[in-house]
Formats: sequence, C-alpha cells, structure tokens
Amino acid sequence: MEMAQGKLILCATPIGNLEDITLRVLNTLREVDYIAAEDTRHTLKLLNHYDIQKPLISYHEHNKHRAGEKILTLVDEGYDVALVSDAGMPGISDPGADIVREAWDAGITPTVMPGATAFAVALVLSGLPTDRFVFEGFLSTSSKGERHERLNRLREEERTMIFYEAPHRIKDTLREFAEVFGGDRQGAVVREITKLHEEVVRGTLDEIVEIFSERDIKGEFVIVVEGITPGDDIYRFKDITIREHIEKYMEAGLDKKKAIKQVAKDRGIPKSEVYKYSIDI
Repeated sequence: MEMAQGKLILCATPIGNLEDITLRVLNTLREVDYIAAEDTRHTLKLLNHYDIQKPLISYHEHNKHRAGEKILTLVDEGYDVALVSDAGMPGISDPGADIVREAWDAGITPTVMPGATAFAVALVLSGLPTDRFVFEGFLSTSSKGERHERLNRLREEERTMIFYEAPHRIKDTLREFAEVFGGDRQGAVVREITKLHEEVVRGTLDEIVEIFSERDIKGEFVIVVEGITPGDDIYRFKDITIREHIEKYMEAGLDKKKAIKQVAKDRGIPKSEVYKYSIDI
C-alpha cells in the first residue's frame, strides 16, 4: 500500500529573540519527519532550546537544486518536511522561494506557518508611511552598473522602500543612497531587530550617514527610505535637458564645476556623464 503524499511546510523562525516563535511552528517542528535548514548549526541552537530532536537536511543557496530534489522526493514518498531559514520567513531573500516553485511544479502543495519577518518589523519601527511600500531586499553586489541602474530607477519610486544590507557594506550603501536619492530624503536604519541591542536611527540620509561614519559596525541591518512625493525636484528634472539643468544652476550663481556636481547628484548619474553636456557652456 502506497503512503499518502507528505507535506512541505515553510516555518517562520525568530529573527533574534527565541521567544518570537509561534506555538503552531513549535508543534510542527516536533511532529514532522525531517527539518530542512539553511544552516543546520544555527537551527540546532533553536531546536536544542526547545528540546526538539529531528533529522536535519542542509538546504542553502549552494546546494538548493540537489537538496531540493531530495526534499521533494521525501515529501512525495509520504514524509513531512519543515523548511526553515536562519531567521524569519523562508523564501524572503533566501532559496526557500525556489523550492516553493519547484514544489508547485511537482504537484506538491506547500504550507506556510507565519511568524516574524524583519522587513515588516523595520517598516513599522521606521515611522515612515506603511500604506504603500516596496521590498527590495539585497541590492546586487556583483555588478556596479546593474546596482546603479536599479537605484536610479528607484529614485522615482513613490512608495516607502525597504532594503537589507550586510554590516561590512552598510556605510558605503548609506552614502550611495544619500547621493542617489538625495541627502535630505528621510530614512531609518533598524539594527538587531528583537535582540538585546535593537536600535532605530532616523533622520535624513545625510544625518544617518554622519552618524554611522563614526561607528564600528555590528549587527544585522534593514534600511527604510521614504518614497518621492509627486512635485518634488526629481519630477521637474524630467522636463529639462541635462544642459538646461546645468545652466539653471549657473544662472543661480554656481560655477560650472559645482553645477555639474549638483546636476549629477540630482539625477543620480556620474559627473563624467554630465560633463559631456557642459563642454561648450
């Protein structure tokens, strides 16, 4: 007699404080046959804390295709598998999204056990508008051109924007945001959510850059940036050429070098690009 198909259950785990886990997730972790984890050593700390002992399967970015096939085979054979990430909701900025898609393709209906999610907590803590927002996750680090192009498109985003960033890149990213979005744009950096040293730094991007420039950086970070308001300067720049933009600043009293620098900042493009339009001014 064949076993009925098992279940693939995505379980949200705490993003810091181990008490931020639902009773439903705990019961599920105790009942499943296997637990698939992004980092088995990290997950063992959680399981040991709640005295849960289950066979673990390593499932992460570098083995997701091979491990994903193994997990779905187990489910198809009738075993229940819980999938957890290092923290928060599997599928948000981790390979959990891949196995969900593969499960649907294989005729397996996944289940989700909700819980803590860092970007939602950071958005609420930021004090910025929550009625409309966009989650950007981690920006590309493999291509400067791709990253710059993405940020330039986001300059016109009207919704609140949410980003994840690694500690060793936070200072450079904040400076880049101030340059592209404008230093007077409001933002917030939320650090170590739900942990002992949880902190929210709010202000303009220029102010936040200055605060973090003097710090040793530790912890996990979420950056929240306000969207543009229709009628702001960025919209007016659409209606004039780069040359006209330079001339407006020069007419206002800036020398050409400073005008070029300001136009580049306004438009989020390299100064070398702006310079080409200023040669015969």
